[in-house]
Amino acid sequence: MIDMTAPSLRRTPSYLTWFVSDTAIGLTRALAGFALPLIALAITDDPAQAGTIGGVGAAVSAVTMMGGGVYADRHSRTRLLLLASVIGAVVAGAFLLLALADALTFAALLTVEVLLALRGGFFGMAGEALLKDIVPSEAMGRAQGANQARDAAMNLAGGPLGGVLLGVGAWLVGVALVACQAIAVATALLLRRRVPDPPRAPREKTGVFAEAREGIVWLFRRADLRGAVIVITIINLGVGASMTTVIYALQQRGFTPTDIGWLSAGIGVAMLLGAVASSAIVTRVATGILEILGIGALALSVAVVPFVEDLWAIVAILAAGSVLIPAINAGMVGYFMVAVPTEMTGRAMSAAMLGTSAVAPLSPLIAGFGLSLFGRTPTLIVAAAICLSAAVLAALTPSLRAIPAESGWAEHAARFAEQRDPRGEPRASTRP
Repeated sequence: MIDMTAPSLRRTPSYLTWFVSDTAIGLTRALAGFALPLIALAITDDPAQAGTIGGVGAAVSAVTMMGGGVYADRHSRTRLLLLASVIGAVVAGAFLLLALADALTFAALLTVEVLLALRGGFFGMAGEALLKDIVPSEAMGRAQGANQARDAAMNLAGGPLGGVLLGVGAWLVGVALVACQAIAVATALLLRRRVPDPPRAPREKTGVFAEAREGIVWLFRRADLRGAVIVITIINLGVGASMTTVIYALQQRGFTPTDIGWLSAGIGVAMLLGAVASSAIVTRVATGILEILGIGALALSVAVVPFVEDLWAIVAILAAGSVLIPAINAGMVGYFMVAVPTEMTGRAMSAAMLGTSAVAPLSPLIAGFGLSLFGRTPTLIVAAAICLSAAVLAALTPSLRAIPAESGWAEHAARFAEQRDPRGEPRASTRP
């Protein structure tokens, strides 16, 4: 096993390498997620078709994610991460060639989206689960805080960067995607050499579906986690539908990709400010209370957007509602990673993300078809209603309210640890 005693994450080369790798993969997702629907919208002038690209990609990810969790628990996570990076590099290269040949049709864009979604679904969970093999439980809160700061910085830079690249041409987006994936391949090779595969207790392989079911059963037997998963699924659906509707509506009103990029940049500024303080917040504020406050603020901001059309006003409103998102994510993901057993990490994580992934295709579809059939304001009101229902449910869920601050995570999670595993076999310990 790797050394888990380092007092600082900055002095843990494996973590730093993982961080760079995950950043490169995340930037690939961000650029592709920003550019592909806008290219499709420019080609077809049809919000429904643009929404179909995002919806199909999200559906493919949802269908394949549980299998990805099983593979992450069965096989070498570093080997899977390397395979994912190589596949991503091939797809990015194909996109670049299509862009240079001026052959980016709706069908070509849909194919690229599906291939990236397959890559993420089958292999993406390995990179996430690998973090538990690298970072000790007592440093998990700091690691998640750093991840949130990184994600906020990408949100800040991703929109304007994607807009600038797309303003020059789709080919330049392809160059950026290839560069990101080249970094991902290089860092995956380093991780393969630096991080030995952790020992795993022998277990019977009962098939992908049966093993995936174990992750779902484990998660939903945990009263401390299932309420949070449901609330997060609902709020993500509402926010995704709102953001996508705003972006498509701005595009139809004649705003350039660079203009639209400032929407994510404004939210990125707010999240970066929140991320800077997230590590301190999760050590001082109960995670459950933080979740309720943050989701409430986000829901209120989304509820105002239907009645505002000025771009900069929308940016300010959504940014204000997003300040606590990094602390919410750091708290909930950190608590989850402390609670889940190592041998269950991939399947449990995929189970936790299953709800969000299952409803993710609805966000671009709600936006695309809502705009086509009903217009901007009614579609945004539907998205706001979804978000407000999540805020109410969060406030009314006792198990969510009870999750403590970081110092109490291990003890709190131990109270909910199952005495028997999902197949009924005795567990050696009830500690997470």
